Amino acid sequence: MSFSTINTNPHRFHIPVMGTGFTIDTCLKVARYGIHSVLSLGDDELIERVREYHCKEYGIHYEEIEGGSEDHRAKRITAYLNQLNLLVNDQFEALRQQSFETGKDINRYFKLLPDGDLKREYNRVMSDALPVENKKRRQDELRRLMRPGCINVNVMTKVDCNIDRIDHSMHEPDKTDALNGLKGFAESDVRSSIIFSAGMNPRLYGAIAKYPDFFPDLTGAIKKQVVLKVSDYRSAAIQGRFLAKKGIWVSEWRFESGLNCGGHAFATQGMLMGPILKEFKERRMELIETLFPLYEAALEKTGREIGDPPPHRFTVQGGVGTHAEHDAILKYYEADATGWGSPFLLVPEAVRIDDGHLEKVRVAGEKEIKLTRSSPLGIPFWNLLTSESEAYRREQIADGKAGSICPHRYLKFNTEFTKKPICRSSKAYQALKIKEINGRGDLDVEQKSAHVQETTDRACICFDLSAPALKVMNLPTTSKLNVCVGPNARFFDKVSSLREMVDHIYGRIDLLKGKNRPNMFLNELKLYMEYMAEEVERVRLKLSNQTHDYFEGYKLNLLNGIEYYREQADNLVAKGRDNFLSQLDTLAAEIDAMVLPAPLALEPA
Repeated sequence: MSFSTINTNPHRFHIPVMGTGFTIDTCLKVARYGIHSVLSLGDDELIERVREYHCKEYGIHYEEIEGGSEDHRAKRITAYLNQLNLLVNDQFEALRQQSFETGKDINRYFKLLPDGDLKREYNRVMSDALPVENKKRRQDELRRLMRPGCINVNVMTKVDCNIDRIDHSMHEPDKTDALNGLKGFAESDVRSSIIFSAGMNPRLYGAIAKYPDFFPDLTGAIKKQVVLKVSDYRSAAIQGRFLAKKGIWVSEWRFESGLNCGGHAFATQGMLMGPILKEFKERRMELIETLFPLYEAALEKTGREIGDPPPHRFTVQGGVGTHAEHDAILKYYEADATGWGSPFLLVPEAVRIDDGHLEKVRVAGEKEIKLTRSSPLGIPFWNLLTSESEAYRREQIADGKAGSICPHRYLKFNTEFTKKPICRSSKAYQALKIKEINGRGDLDVEQKSAHVQETTDRACICFDLSAPALKVMNLPTTSKLNVCVGPNARFFDKVSSLREMVDHIYGRIDLLKGKNRPNMFLNELKLYMEYMAEEVERVRLKLSNQTHDYFEGYKLNLLNGIEYYREQADNLVAKGRDNFLSQLDTLAAEIDAMVLPAPLALEPA
């Protein structure tokens, strides 16, 4: 059996999804240069407004797909992706047909590339004193080898609301938000990937096989590929087996740090990125060998045949901040690419962000970028505390008006107090929850205060994350801009061009020169220590029911991770090895000294 990896991307990094608004049209800014990016399919209201905006900008006829019309969510997504596909292809073809004269944008395409065969050939063609015909032939060959970046999409599997946002009726089981997002992507013209994040959704995964573009064609190529964002090998294996049995191949395993990332954070039980990547590196081929027979058998049932396993990629994101870290992940862990999210919030050439919040992100440090309880999903959420959204939320609380009017209604899942689901960020839910908290006899005054604060911390993220795009496009909105920036942005304080950020990733310049930034593995370790301390405190305040055994396991995983980093320091740290080891010793001592909640006393027989 032979194995292969996808090698269609000229770059060794991608720009992950950031909120619903920040990367909503990033592909129009970077795809012509061969850079992959990801947009969210979460907010079809935003998608429709941005489609209208681009129709006007590019002189394309716009026909509204009204909310409440039959299948409107899927149709809006399909129409927008088709529009992006058309525009990106036009941009790319126009770029590819340019001459190689000084100042032409085609040169930028090649200058952004990492060191490699294509970059070296470009440099030879541009520097050699070749005969005119020979030079033209080699330039045409360069054009033939150019590839646009993909218009990839993200579906958060847990955001699968089945309530109609117009008449509040319940959708049919096959008309939920996630399923309609999948349908919109599947029926579009794009040749790209759908990234599933936040864990397995069997109903959603089971529906993929309805769409032929997810199956290999006669050449073995898969037009629409599945990418799984996972936090450990076990999750990758479970989800991969489920999909393989449906005849769906996972074309990319996208490993993301559980805490050192932006937006929602899916913390592990203290399992650190280094040991997780080690396991995947060592068991990568084992996983493919396990999945392929299941996949092959499922294809045979549908009358399809395939000879060898389709290509697959292994990528890593979350906290990568230097070229040395990028290089270590590619070389030591044998990853195909890394993802760079939060640093690109300081690259207005690549994302949608207004000048005011660009400056807020630029100056933000540890006090301003916090892991919060802002998400109504109940999942920890990285948030910029100086954002317009957070300021407005605090003002509303001070005025006795806690909660949101819930304008978008994408996250209505809670039925604690009502028959029909409501959102935990809504005024209705927060009023009912605060009343319940104040009536509880098992909480003291401090605990009640903590429970009320956690209730009112919930923000209207599904509406406010649309604001970055709407405000920059000067489209009317009442949303207050929320910034789901990750902790890695604390170390970046320079507004950069696309060229500068790409050069930083590939080690041609250093945007962090002079900064006292710890290695990414140390940063993640510290975040897990902080998270553990916060969880211990939440147990005391009766906000969490985690057990003593859970924390013992968490602590052991951290210490095992530290031991692994000690053993692999030469492979993981390009410079400052002694300092790296010294910091590991200090952090290990702090972990040993952590006081855990006492075990629950057993009731006498």
